[in-house]
Amino acid sequence: MIDLSFLTGKTIAVFGLGRSGIATANALINGGATVLAWDDNEANRVKSGLTVTDLKTADWTSIDALVLSPGVPLTHPKSHWTVELAKEHAVEIIGDVELLARAHRDTPKVGITGTNGKSTTTALIGHILKATGRDTEVGGNLGQPVLTFAPLANDGAYVLELSSYQLDLTTDIDLDVAILLNVTPDHLDRHGDMTGYVKAKRRIFDGSTNGRVAVIGMDDTYGETLFTELKALGEHKLVPISGDRAVSGGVYAVNGQLIDDLDDAAETVLDLNTVATLTGIHNHQNAAAAYAAVRSLGLTRTQAVEAIATFPGLAHRQELVAVIDGISYVNDSKATNAEAAARALTSYADIYWIAGGVAKDGGIDSLKEELSSVRHAFLIGDAAEIFAASLENRVANSRSGDLETAVRQARDMALSNGLGGVVLLSPACASFDQYPNFEVRGDAFKKLVMALPGERAALPAGGAA
Repeated sequence: MIDLSFLTGKTIAVFGLGRSGIATANALINGGATVLAWDDNEANRVKSGLTVTDLKTADWTSIDALVLSPGVPLTHPKSHWTVELAKEHAVEIIGDVELLARAHRDTPKVGITGTNGKSTTTALIGHILKATGRDTEVGGNLGQPVLTFAPLANDGAYVLELSSYQLDLTTDIDLDVAILLNVTPDHLDRHGDMTGYVKAKRRIFDGSTNGRVAVIGMDDTYGETLFTELKALGEHKLVPISGDRAVSGGVYAVNGQLIDDLDDAAETVLDLNTVATLTGIHNHQNAAAAYAAVRSLGLTRTQAVEAIATFPGLAHRQELVAVIDGISYVNDSKATNAEAAARALTSYADIYWIAGGVAKDGGIDSLKEELSSVRHAFLIGDAAEIFAASLENRVANSRSGDLETAVRQARDMALSNGLGGVVLLSPACASFDQYPNFEVRGDAFKKLVMALPGERAALPAGGAA
């Protein structure tokens, strides 16, 4: 647990008693702070095991800071009542990541954000650092709450996946390496519009100046624009990255070949086509970002590429579950928007696509060129009718309704076509109509696949597609 004794004697309000909120409250209590913990949900208050205080009736003049759960609205669609009370009484509003940053200012920190790919990149950086013997803690938006991390000395590293929600709650985080992978429309209900969303993502660079490393994806216009803006400011050491084209002075992949041009002497260092867990251009960009980050932290080329080659992949991110009777079953349940699904759809041939759930703004209307390998779509959940309309005259589809039916129908069609192919769960939707989160949805898919009959082939090392 992170030592927060620098807050001894302070009174801290903690709102939102999920995993990170409970961890925050316990770390603050252990550090000697007085904690006023609350959640609008009574069940969460009970499950937390904490002594709770109704913040609606609390004395806000005695509160030194409000630590807010990232999911609680700051501004859109409407400021939460705790936010209004904090602003009314000039109480600082922060998140648990900010507390970690203040407690360990001198321990190296890597922060990763982006609409897509941040979980894979975060896990890959953590894997590389651990494989080379460096004490490393990995978490944030991915995995464990940051205040449950082990305290690390200055030769260790914290690797942090940072969502736009979390970045909204940081004010003073000094990252040794700050990474922005990409920006596409997402979470607009929370940020109001793309301007607000981009502003939140850009915050990852705000506290990291004075020559700190900024790694920026150049595969979308938002990244290119931000790179130009930061270059004009001259406050960062900029490293451009790309998954499919050369970027001078950076790290990039072309046809799957990872190229190091950090010293303006481009050299191919790894054939990413041989890494089964990093399939597709999007994962090549993730690998470029991770390589740039660890090289900036002092690792050699050899250390970086040897560790990348042993990356085991992540559950629910293009995870190869099984190959049965020549058909591959891939769990990409983490693809909760069209852009994320597009990345999987361009990674395989002969796809039997399972999609649907709670659609994001725009649905799948943006998917055009990415559908050329889809043989049939099996639509589930609330979005089935909307997606069927989007796919009309483009992709044959069935309204399967639920995941069990979709898996069975996809298997039967793939077998009847005799082409092998891939049954791909890449929903392009949130899961909340039928499952509490994408992990539960992905686990349900895996359970259904493992129950299928047929001859199974051995999986490649790492178990991901």
